[in-house]
Amino acid sequence: MASFVSADWVRERLGATGFVVIDPRSAMRYLMGHLQLAVSIPYKKLSDPEGKLLPISQLAEALGWMGLGDSDTPVIYDGHDGRNAAMLAWVLEYLGRDDVHIMDVTFQHWVAEGREIFYRPVEADSQNFSAQERPQLRAALADVSADSSAIVIDLRGSDEYAGDDENDERPGHIPGSLNIEWNKLAGDKGQLICTEYKARSLLEAAGVRPGDPIVAMCRSGVRASLGSLAWRRLGYDVRLYPESYLEYMASGLAVER
Repeated sequence: MASFVSADWVRERLGATGFVVIDPRSAMRYLMGHLQLAVSIPYKKLSDPEGKLLPISQLAEALGWMGLGDSDTPVIYDGHDGRNAAMLAWVLEYLGRDDVHIMDVTFQHWVAEGREIFYRPVEADSQNFSAQERPQLRAALADVSADSSAIVIDLRGSDEYAGDDENDERPGHIPGSLNIEWNKLAGDKGQLICTEYKARSLLEAAGVRPGDPIVAMCRSGVRASLGSLAWRRLGYDVRLYPESYLEYMASGLAVER
């Protein structure tokens, strides 16, 4: 499970041997300012043109090419809503890493405190990244079907869940799924994600109990990763469905509105 660390902890390790600071925001955001020696690894570089997660071998190759090696400890930071950091952290854990660290405050908070930022892109040296898949962290289409015992939590917006979003070819949601909007898990006052109390309260209000198996999904997996991160750190059994509603609505399975 990824560990949350303070801004001071991150500052003390900037440029230190054995640590790679990673900026998972868009390339444009990265160029507008980033932490010292931070390498840019936006999620788009880990997905195909349709937004689907790359195969494991290609993920390992991409991460190594962008500068993260087997002996490097990844330290991730993010902007105001945390979903990019959550998704990258999940990818790394899915590929077998147990040394993932996430800065617990946002990049904006870092800047507001007067901490130093840099603008020149960092050209990272290619490294060897070895993947050891952890299939227990990932859900598939069969895990959200009618005969699945898991509680499916849809973290899209309420309009998407209700079927009011015209961007979907088959608007609606998976029958029996619950809706907890992803942005309720985002932090405030400079914190990257919400408090543990709030994360637990959202599940309790939805009727989810400790020990219930959870599948987190959205439209393409990124927003749902915030739920996976917030609830797994509380000890809940959460699997992420990276293909999410994009795959489900194309499968021909029933959709509810």
